[in-house]
Amino acid sequence: MTIKRQTLNADKRKVIADVFQSHFEDNSKYKKKHTDAITNYNLMREQAKVKMNDLVRFHQPQEDVDTIRKMISKYNDSGGDLHHDNCFYVQSDTPRMDKDYNGNPKEVYDEVNVKFDADCEFLTSYYRDELNAKGLDADYDVRVDHSGKDKNPTYYKADTNVRNHLGFGSRNDESGNKMYHKDEWENDFKIWVIGTSYCHSRQFQTKDYEWFNKFKSAQENVILAHKNLFANVERKMEKLRMGLKSYRYFDQAKELADKLGVVLNESVLNESSSMALSIYSPTNLADLLTDEVEQTKEEKIAIAKQLLREQQSVN
Repeated sequence: MTIKRQTLNADKRKVIADVFQSHFEDNSKYKKKHTDAITNYNLMREQAKVKMNDLVRFHQPQEDVDTIRKMISKYNDSGGDLHHDNCFYVQSDTPRMDKDYNGNPKEVYDEVNVKFDADCEFLTSYYRDELNAKGLDADYDVRVDHSGKDKNPTYYKADTNVRNHLGFGSRNDESGNKMYHKDEWENDFKIWVIGTSYCHSRQFQTKDYEWFNKFKSAQENVILAHKNLFANVERKMEKLRMGLKSYRYFDQAKELADKLGVVLNESVLNESSSMALSIYSPTNLADLLTDEVEQTKEEKIAIAKQLLREQQSVN
């Protein structure tokens, strides 16, 4: 009995490539480094909250804050300034010698900006697995060359989707009660400080300056580990995609997978091809069309392909 060989097309090659990519990522030392970077940052963040609270209250005792609050209650804006802050400038307590614009020697105190909220770049790296699991492209920014070239529409679409999910873009929750990741980080840790909302208007000197500098680096390392993970896997994927283009049959990809220890079964192609039909069923489609259900990228693509096939069959 002759077994018919499974012929590959662009869609099936994409499915196979995704299987390889998952394997490369899951077994990459850079994946572990990314996970470890997040874990290390989380641990240091909890320590930083305690250290920052102690540092601020050392320079600005609670009784002074309470006094100004009473003054504000009595004299309104003339009573003083208090701000609920999550941004701080930490300064070394020992100066180093440097030179001014004229070349004259001067004492300089090093400082580091410690923020307990987070920007989109950091949160994209921090929540990379969550974003990808929801069909969003968490690698959209590390994938492109930021050398000044114009970015394509795909980049801006991915940027919008990621920013909206994290809370930096438009918000669809009309009640305003939904808490996005951006909100969670902004409200996670705040201290009442004496002064205006301008963070750089105050510097808190400490002997723990180097520790806070390491905490800042721990945050940056999450982003760096993300970039390294993507770069490592992408180098392999570039070669794999070229190879898959030359493969006409599934058994060729299967042979490669076996040699690399990648679990690849022909059923993955069948599951992919039947995805559109199962998603496009009346029950499932009705669920997807309600406001409460958000379609993943794969679901949207599958529905679009199914619609195209139906139109072609009618024509």
